[in-house]
Amino acid sequence: MCRSFVHVHNHTEYSLLDGANRIPEMVKYAANMDMASLAITDHGVMFGVMEFYMECKKKGVKPLLGVEAYVAPNGIHNKKGDGEKNAYHMVLLAKDLDGYRNLCKLSTIAALEGYYYKPRVDHDILRAHAKGVIATSACLGSEICQQLMRGDYETAQRTAGMYKDMFDEGSFFIELQDHRIPEQAAIRDNLIKIARELKLPLLATNDAHYMCKGDAQPHDVLLCIQTGALVSDEKRFKFHNDDFYLKSQDEMYELFKDVPEALENTAMVAEMCNVELDKRRAPMPQPEVPEGMENFAYLRELSEKGLRDRMKEPDQALKRLEYELGVIEKTGFGDYFLLVREFAQEARKKGIFYGVRGSAAGSLVSYLIGITDVDPIDYGLTFERFLNPERISMPDVDMDFEDARRQEIIDYVTERFGQD
Repeated sequence: MCRSFVHVHNHTEYSLLDGANRIPEMVKYAANMDMASLAITDHGVMFGVMEFYMECKKKGVKPLLGVEAYVAPNGIHNKKGDGEKNAYHMVLLAKDLDGYRNLCKLSTIAALEGYYYKPRVDHDILRAHAKGVIATSACLGSEICQQLMRGDYETAQRTAGMYKDMFDEGSFFIELQDHRIPEQAAIRDNLIKIARELKLPLLATNDAHYMCKGDAQPHDVLLCIQTGALVSDEKRFKFHNDDFYLKSQDEMYELFKDVPEALENTAMVAEMCNVELDKRRAPMPQPEVPEGMENFAYLRELSEKGLRDRMKEPDQALKRLEYELGVIEKTGFGDYFLLVREFAQEARKKGIFYGVRGSAAGSLVSYLIGITDVDPIDYGLTFERFLNPERISMPDVDMDFEDARRQEIIDYVTERFGQD
């Protein structure tokens, strides 16, 4: 079996109500099929990237991190008419950390600024965030393919040239797919012709939406849920056949034996993509601490002062305090408590009403340092629901500020820690 082909265009369950690949099973399947690398390119989002990355690392598969972006025909601020909701498709993959950061920025802009039926970007936004990114012409829904399907070869060629200039040298690919669809066959020669004329590399993909042929039927049901249609409705949106699965390398070589470079280039793309994510906790902003004092020592000092000032029977609460401080120190979340205390202090100083809800009320330390006003011992609340030694994720203090003055707290946090 040839190992030089790599699937670089794939959808998971995070392509909501469209992708049917569950990440753990998909990565395991790829590993069992001797696939050295695998990509994730969900529609418009990167929700699944970290899970995919971790699963690939566990299975010894090189993860290629990407997204199939939606490109607004007339800019993201044009949000009128049916034409604007049918955005073009474009596959983007991160070559390095710069590229990964750019993909994150693109998906954020698409969701917050460009959303119109779908999260969208446009040419200007792509151009501003093209560094470190590989792009492909994608499926029949892409700008180039749509232009070719309309018979406008010259415009399609100009569009390909624009994208060639937009991305790093050698980083824009003409994508070929073969799902036994007449429209794909009709434009295939012109796609190859554009690639030859503009000296663009070809790339063979299968736009995998599910794992194997047998998954085509449940995937079809998923599409019905997405569109609110019945399976029996002959006029509904559906895929043409059961070819949109993770085909073996041998199957892909049989499909594209007339353009072997399109297969070999998938391995080249895999070699170009080298993103190593830092799986450690995100860096924490530094809380205000008296000069010369360590952060955790300051948390202890504040807690012990609160024990004297706020507890009627401090000796009885001391054991609980020592336990909580021990867990906080072990899990490394001391700075988090100090930072949340700063927010609470700022609200109190400005007379802004706020409340803390959820499991944070079970923390004696939160009560002693002034984050909450609920004595957890009085109410029999447990600390372990909020934080325990086995927890590796950040604890969550839910704070609700009065509506009319919430912006003041947001402004304070922005000024204190910066816009980013």
